[in-house]
Amino acid sequence: MPEPRQLLSSIFGFPAFRPGQEEIVDAVLAGQNTLAIMPTGGGKSLCFQLPALCRDGVTVVISPLIALMRDQVRALKSAGVEAGALTSGNTDEETEAVFAALDEGRLKLLYMAPERLASGATLPMLRRINCTLIAVDEAHCVSQWGHDFRPDYLRIGELRRALGVPLAAFTATADEETRAEMVTRLFDGATPSTFLRGFDRPNIHLAFAVKDKPRDQILSFAAARRGQSGIVYCATRAKTETLAQALRAEAHSACHYHGGMEAEDRRRVEIRFQQEDGLIVVATIAFGMGIDKPDIRWVAHADLPKSIEGYYQEIGRAGRDGAAAETLTLYGPDDIRLRRTQIDEGLAPPERKNADHGRLNALLGLAEAVGCRRQVLLGYFGESAEPCGNCDLCDRPALVFDATDAVRKALSAILRTGEYFGAGHLIDILTGNPTTKVREKGHDQLPTFAVGRDLSKPAWGAVFRQMMGRDLVRPDPDRFGALRMTDAARPILRGEESITLRRDTVDRAVPRVAVRTLVAEEDASLLSALKAKRRALAEAAGVPAYVIFPDRTLIEMAETRPATLDQMMGITGVGAKKLESYGAGFLAVITGAAAGAMHPARRQLVGRDAGQVFDKLAEVQVRLARGEDGTGKYLSCTHSTLRQIAERRPSSLADLDDIQGMGELKIERFGEAFLEVLRGD
Repeated sequence: MPEPRQLLSSIFGFPAFRPGQEEIVDAVLAGQNTLAIMPTGGGKSLCFQLPALCRDGVTVVISPLIALMRDQVRALKSAGVEAGALTSGNTDEETEAVFAALDEGRLKLLYMAPERLASGATLPMLRRINCTLIAVDEAHCVSQWGHDFRPDYLRIGELRRALGVPLAAFTATADEETRAEMVTRLFDGATPSTFLRGFDRPNIHLAFAVKDKPRDQILSFAAARRGQSGIVYCATRAKTETLAQALRAEAHSACHYHGGMEAEDRRRVEIRFQQEDGLIVVATIAFGMGIDKPDIRWVAHADLPKSIEGYYQEIGRAGRDGAAAETLTLYGPDDIRLRRTQIDEGLAPPERKNADHGRLNALLGLAEAVGCRRQVLLGYFGESAEPCGNCDLCDRPALVFDATDAVRKALSAILRTGEYFGAGHLIDILTGNPTTKVREKGHDQLPTFAVGRDLSKPAWGAVFRQMMGRDLVRPDPDRFGALRMTDAARPILRGEESITLRRDTVDRAVPRVAVRTLVAEEDASLLSALKAKRRALAEAAGVPAYVIFPDRTLIEMAETRPATLDQMMGITGVGAKKLESYGAGFLAVITGAAAGAMHPARRQLVGRDAGQVFDKLAEVQVRLARGEDGTGKYLSCTHSTLRQIAERRPSSLADLDDIQGMGELKIERFGEAFLEVLRGD
């Protein structure tokens, strides 16, 4: 077997391993299940490529992006290593060449996307080519993407078990919870050999700014770095196109990139970025993991990233050559709302959504930090550090104030309203704004009503944002975004601890331009949850979402919050068939509890007065099943009989006797009580 150090020099041209690489290579080479968390630019790829060359058989690399696979295959081939990729972007000739190399036993590394694992032909093929190792690149995607739009990531653990081979997983970032999920998904809960390397990238300057004419902010940032290669990340596809156009209008070399582009157009941008100096790519997160350009000098976020892990990954594209690099991240209230909505509308289970809200809170904490940002960032990943001197808050310390009183007022408002409301309603209470909802709930009578008039509504918004950033409060997915206190808030509420917040972001808080929304803020999270339910049903049935229910119907559900199937029947767009098919599922989302099974005879009366009569007749029957004294012979009427009574409304015992299923004994037991129900007594 070749020696790793020899191949390191002869093939890759490196005189020695980087810190931490050799131990990982040895573990993978020894056939140990391995999890390696290394900083971006730390040489992860080498840690599975080198063992692949030293081991017998083929190493299969599961990778998330075609661009990433192409880059690595191209680099390996240029170094004289036989490697290939099976992707949807391959030409027929490329695919044939890969299979020919496999058949001839020449290929050492085979790259593929997780979606290929869904094919029934993949497992037999991997057995045939003697796959002896599975490597998972960007393994955090198992957690971040496996629940939503790339569920095939969850098949990787099944592949490992089926092949009976070791698996090595690599990522640049993963918090403790994500690491735990990777262990569960990839290694069936058995702890692998784990290597956690430092996360610090000291050459990258960190900076955040509250949005204030964000287009101008990005243009100004790019202008000060004219001629340097950079990436601008945006939250939406449309924004990438408009912002790229604005940069070109300012004489920058710029283009856009997103997942909605044709594959050839995306590939053209990737090639341009690799080959051109000074090109700016304005992109969604679809662009990034596939890019290994060492001289990216800056990364800007025009919108807040999804999580602190996403932020770390994305800024990590800059300065891979070790030279100085810069970042700027813009954020505002609408960003936070968008990211909350994306979490709430995802298909992940509630505990995962709660964790994702916690990760977003951590990113807000970084954005609203009162001291060195690098200390906050590294602290999130479990590392300690001295003030870095290379972030905007080290350059110019933030203005802070003792916010203990304000935070206690906010926490008190949360508790006095039962932790059932979002920030908008709570701010109305604190500022003494007697909205219809405040009055209907009686919250204008609370001791906390109007106690916060010393701060404006925008200023209170900044306070709540910073409270979330400190993880004092979290949106509760089970309560559709209502804020709930965390344990960290209780010492402050009890007066045992004080808290300092940023004065500058509070003082500079300005009213937002009103954004037209489908529902009120307090109903937005429920609407998101209903949309997530609709999405899951539509995907299972293979139909467009509107076929299940149109938006109008979901909006009405979110606003009226029906508590029973009878009330659900009154919602526009809910007919008998759809109630039968979907009613219980959507009702469970609204009420938080599964709707009990309803007998078909009762279901025929849903939404009609007869339905309520049926329920009262059923209650009477249960009460009198063994007579008034509870000792008689058990008697009951069928659901069909109760339905006939509810619909026909007999007015006498003789009329009741005409109902099929009744008879002398049942009339004697239930007759008078049934008639009382029918009379409304």
